[in-house]
Amino acid sequence: MAAAGAPDGMEEPGMDTEAETVATEVPARPLNCVEAEAGAGAAAEDSCAARGSLQPAPAQPPGDPAAQASVSNGEDAGGGAGRELVDLKIIWNKTKHDVKFPLDSTGSELKQKIHSITGLPPAMQKVMYKGLVPEDKTLREIKVTSGAKIMVVGSTINDVLAVNTPKDAAQQGAKAEESKKEPLCRQKQHRKVLDKGKPEDVMPSVKGAQEHLPTVPLSGMYNKSGGKVRLTFKLEQDQLWIGTKERTEKLPMGSIKNVVSEPIEGHEDYHMMAFQLGPTEASYYWVYWVPTQYVDAIKDTVLGKWQYF
Repeated sequence: MAAAGAPDGMEEPGMDTEAETVATEVPARPLNCVEAEAGAGAAAEDSCAARGSLQPAPAQPPGDPAAQASVSNGEDAGGGAGRELVDLKIIWNKTKHDVKFPLDSTGSELKQKIHSITGLPPAMQKVMYKGLVPEDKTLREIKVTSGAKIMVVGSTINDVLAVNTPKDAAQQGAKAEESKKEPLCRQKQHRKVLDKGKPEDVMPSVKGAQEHLPTVPLSGMYNKSGGKVRLTFKLEQDQLWIGTKERTEKLPMGSIKNVVSEPIEGHEDYHMMAFQLGPTEASYYWVYWVPTQYVDAIKDTVLGKWQYF
């Protein structure tokens, strides 16, 4: 008997679909041990991978070089670590700087250090320790000891370009005044000394040359009274010592207002020179027969400024 509500020979909608569904379903069977473990392992790996993507990377071990590469050792590049240092007192422009410096560094390297401290370019420095410090020798080679005083003479570029100082103006005024007068060596007050002739023990001169101060006193010269006189430049103490047979005057270089000089007629390789110790020409201390090659060096040292030559 046919189902109610359906014509003969026709099936109700959905019957084929149900049959197909039933036919395609495969009854589940239990997994064996190997298959179960493989499935569980894959799931565990997927889970770990998902969790691992959210976790920070493990810290590097303390001994790992990469972890230590960014840690500073506290030493400047090219510093004095492991090198023997010496204590120096660098004196420039009446200011003292206490410095520790490698004993095996050269004079050229010392100039670079002075530049970093004072701003004074190396080319404009005269560095002195028992004479001019050679650029190519080490402090050890010239026997610099701990506590040594290093004298520096020179002016910064700003000083050179600056308006003239009163000392410069005084020197220029003195030169202008001298140009109006007859040559100094012809004046009566100087002739009585110059007419004695050149001293036998005067230091040799080099005409047309300009040299740094010697390491020994300048000697064999005359003063205004015709007595023998010597000049000693105490750079460590910033003093000029004027010595005669009777006594030695120790003058701070800063107290000397001006230095004037003039070649001696007929002996142009020697100069007569005066140090101005007071406000007027009456305070000039005259020295005769100064070797010409030291004239500029004396002015540089006493007046404390750089002169190009």
